[in-house]
Amino acid sequence: MNLIENAKSILLSSMAAKSGENVLVVTDDSKLEIGNAIYLAAKELGCEAMLMVMGERSVSGEEPPAAVAAAMAAADIVLCPTAKSLTHTNARINAVKQGARIATMPNITKEMFEKGAMTADYTRVEALTAAVTELLTKASTARIVKEGCELTLDLRGRDGVPSPGVYKEPGKSGNLPSGEGYIAPVENGSNGEMIIDGSMVGMGTLKKPLKVTVKDGKLTKIEGDEEGKLDILLKNERNATLGELGIGTNEKAILCGIILEDEKVYGTVHIAFGTNTSFGGTNKADCHMDGIILKPDLYLDDQQIIKNGEFLLQY
Repeated sequence: MNLIENAKSILLSSMAAKSGENVLVVTDDSKLEIGNAIYLAAKELGCEAMLMVMGERSVSGEEPPAAVAAAMAAADIVLCPTAKSLTHTNARINAVKQGARIATMPNITKEMFEKGAMTADYTRVEALTAAVTELLTKASTARIVKEGCELTLDLRGRDGVPSPGVYKEPGKSGNLPSGEGYIAPVENGSNGEMIIDGSMVGMGTLKKPLKVTVKDGKLTKIEGDEEGKLDILLKNERNATLGELGIGTNEKAILCGIILEDEKVYGTVHIAFGTNTSFGGTNKADCHMDGIILKPDLYLDDQQIIKNGEFLLQY
């Protein structure tokens, strides 16, 4: 299936695009080929298609230009194949409030359009994601255990957020490809140490693991090779804040060094530092940077949800 045909499938199956709807594609120079394919697909489906190309953002979570943000808020459907993530931006939040259906695709590649998470049975992904999200909402605490390290997170008063890859109703949004349930922990309520051994934003697939130390919700230490690439996280308290706990629910997702797919890998857990205002948190930072934990044990309150990377849930 070529890029345009696959883009048509995405527009129909995930976004429920209809003839005459305003479909905006927001892309940057590095992802223009994919953005153009989605634009052409939308045209072929009879949509009022628009393509906006901006300069690549410097970090994930950086706001797009004001003109792009305004166009997003005026569209019915917005798809964002970009090098850096627009998921956790005010532009996306405001567009959703105006009723836009949005799929963000940070660092999407041509290969990811053709295999891996994009090819999942999204009925199964949606069911597991719903079950995980409900448990996150009900839980007061989360505990991740791996290789002698333990990290606890305070979830009280926060709701889980599903990202099943299906955004057919006004105001629905998330990643594509997708498959995760996630939550914004209380900003000063995370403590402990954890091994990040899958991939890390800014570093890609990790050849050697990182070890992070968190106290009162703030990252205080990063240990590992090339940790200097993560200096932005220690720049200020907002960037250092542990802002997200996520759980991957897509059985077809492949660890590839691109966080868009990596954080969806079935049975993984990820934590992110930085901005979380787009999904129930209060921390607006200069970035949002995720790290993937492979084969963890995960407990929500006293219930073990994942054991060595395998779900213990019935769904």
